[in-house]
Amino acid sequence: MKNLLASIYLSVSLAVTSAFTSVAHAAVPAAATTAITGIQTDGTAMIDAGWPVAAALVGGFILIKLFKKVMGKVS
Repeated sequence: MKNLLASIYLSVSLAVTSAFTSVAHAAVPAAATTAITGIQTDGTAMIDAGWPVAAALVGGFILIKLFKKVMGKVS
Protein backbone atom coordinates (compact mmCIF):
# COMPACT_ATOMS: atom_id res chain seq x y z
CA MET A 1 0.00 0.00 0.00
CA LYS A 2 2.85 2.40 0.83
CA ASN A 3 4.51 1.73 -2.54
CA LEU A 4 1.25 2.40 -4.39
CA LEU A 5 0.71 5.65 -2.49
CA ALA A 6 4.31 6.72 -3.11
CA SER A 7 4.00 6.03 -6.83
CA ILE A 8 0.78 8.04 -7.01
CA TYR A 9 2.44 10.98 -5.25
CA LEU A 10 5.39 10.73 -7.60
CA SER A 11 3.15 10.66 -10.66
CA VAL A 12 1.16 13.67 -9.49
CA SER A 13 4.29 15.65 -8.61
CA LEU A 14 5.84 14.89 -12.00
CA ALA A 15 2.66 15.97 -13.78
CA VAL A 16 2.48 19.23 -11.83
CA THR A 17 6.18 19.93 -12.34
CA SER A 18 5.99 19.32 -16.07
CA ALA A 19 2.92 21.59 -16.33
CA PHE A 20 4.68 24.44 -14.54
CA THR A 21 7.86 23.88 -16.51
CA SER A 22 6.09 24.11 -19.86
CA VAL A 23 4.37 27.35 -18.83
CA ALA A 24 7.56 28.90 -17.47
CA HIS A 25 9.65 27.67 -20.38
CA ALA A 26 7.77 29.86 -22.85
CA ALA A 27 8.51 33.09 -20.94
CA VAL A 28 12.13 32.47 -19.91
CA PRO A 29 14.24 32.30 -23.09
CA ALA A 30 14.06 35.98 -24.10
CA ALA A 31 14.88 37.23 -20.62
CA ALA A 32 17.47 34.53 -20.01
CA THR A 33 19.19 35.22 -23.31
CA THR A 34 19.36 38.93 -22.55
CA ALA A 35 20.70 38.29 -19.04
CA ILE A 36 23.34 35.81 -20.17
CA THR A 37 24.45 38.09 -22.98
CA GLY A 38 24.79 40.98 -20.53
CA ILE A 39 26.80 38.86 -18.09
CA GLN A 40 29.05 37.65 -20.89
CA THR A 41 29.66 41.20 -22.11
CA ASP A 42 30.45 42.44 -18.60
CA GLY A 43 32.72 39.47 -17.91
CA THR A 44 34.65 40.00 -21.12
CA ALA A 45 35.08 43.69 -20.31
CA MET A 46 36.34 42.87 -16.82
CA ILE A 47 38.82 40.32 -18.14
CA ASP A 48 40.06 42.77 -20.76
CA ALA A 49 40.52 45.41 -18.06
CA GLY A 50 42.31 42.97 -15.76
CA TRP A 51 45.10 41.84 -18.09
CA PRO A 52 47.20 45.03 -17.76
CA VAL A 53 46.92 44.81 -13.97
CA ALA A 54 47.97 41.15 -13.96
CA ALA A 55 50.90 41.88 -16.27
CA ALA A 56 52.03 44.78 -14.06
CA LEU A 57 51.87 42.60 -10.94
CA VAL A 58 53.85 39.76 -12.50
CA GLY A 59 56.40 42.20 -13.91
CA GLY A 60 56.72 43.91 -10.52
CA PHE A 61 57.30 40.60 -8.72
CA ILE A 62 59.94 39.63 -11.28
CA LEU A 63 61.71 42.97 -10.87
CA ILE A 64 61.64 42.68 -7.06
CA LYS A 65 63.14 39.17 -7.23
CA LEU A 66 65.87 40.35 -9.61
CA PHE A 67 66.61 43.33 -7.38
CA LYS A 68 66.86 41.08 -4.31
CA LYS A 69 69.13 38.67 -6.18
CA VAL A 70 71.45 41.45 -7.36
CA MET A 71 71.55 43.06 -3.94
CA GLY A 72 72.35 39.69 -2.35
CA LYS A 73 75.31 39.19 -4.67
CA VAL A 74 76.59 42.74 -4.18
CA SER A 75 76.44 42.57 -0.37
